[in-house]
Amino acid sequence: MKRREFIAGTAALLVSPDDSWAQGKRRRLGFLAIGDGSGKALNQAEQALPDTLRSLDWAEGKNLIIEYRFSQPADRLAASVADLIAFSPDVLIAAGSQAAVPLKLSTATIPIVFVAVPDPVLLGLVQSLSRPGGNVTGFTNMVPDDFFAKRLEILRELVPGASKIALLIDPDNPMQKVYLAEQIPRIAQTISVALPLVAATKAEELDAAFASATAQHVDAIVDVGSPLTYVQAPRVIALAAKHHLPANYLFRHDAVGGGLMSYGPDVADLFRRAADYVNKILNGAKPSDLPVERPTKFELIINMKTAKALGLAVPPSLLVRADEVIE
Repeated sequence: MKRREFIAGTAALLVSPDDSWAQGKRRRLGFLAIGDGSGKALNQAEQALPDTLRSLDWAEGKNLIIEYRFSQPADRLAASVADLIAFSPDVLIAAGSQAAVPLKLSTATIPIVFVAVPDPVLLGLVQSLSRPGGNVTGFTNMVPDDFFAKRLEILRELVPGASKIALLIDPDNPMQKVYLAEQIPRIAQTISVALPLVAATKAEELDAAFASATAQHVDAIVDVGSPLTYVQAPRVIALAAKHHLPANYLFRHDAVGGGLMSYGPDVADLFRRAADYVNKILNGAKPSDLPVERPTKFELIINMKTAKALGLAVPPSLLVRADEVIE
């Protein structure tokens, strides 16, 4: 008996308190994004979430487990949502509205932190920005009313005299429907520019959208911004080059990937701030007590190589304002 007691006591000493704590009390996060379906593939902006959590002493494999799902809306999304709910996470993170809405519909109890959702009130995710209510809060990429007009103005600085600018839209995106109906006609009248729409709801329709823009003899094109064009960025950028169209994009990775220019919210900053909310919830805060916050940082990125390929001279006034110039 004494020998068995000695062996048991020795074994207990060999298991450190940290190992025992980590094995039994790791907190769980579920992460859902609309991606390319290839598995764990955080983009540069999304990577800011685990990086910031690490700085807040939440590290994967130590005291944190993160289950990732990246799904196309039409195929694995329902299964991905079910997987994450079955994972019984302490917090769910939703990247974009097409991830946030199905998660919200699937649970009224698990805390959800969304990132880069244009209008969470309109989508029914929260009651209001200041008082979210329920189990959902997060960070909207809702921008001031004059933001889109500013995107157009920046593009026209680079393409002087542009009087017809195509807007690449996704008609299935509910937020774009509202914005196009309410804002675009007013903006077109204010700045005296024609804004014909070219549409794509899936990847194979992008070629026809750019062909339509060329057939309408537009001077440039604006990617309004959607999950489709975010995931299909290389294809969109290649089509802009093929049709020799100066293009303005919403996200930084477009300009880094060869697009002419991007101007929009700093999405990586939104994910950094979302990590702070996750930390607060893991430490006992309720989502209903954390107000939905708007972007505070915007980035203007200019790709000089692409400008030269298009025969465009970037004015010094634009270069001075750029947050990054890619040579």
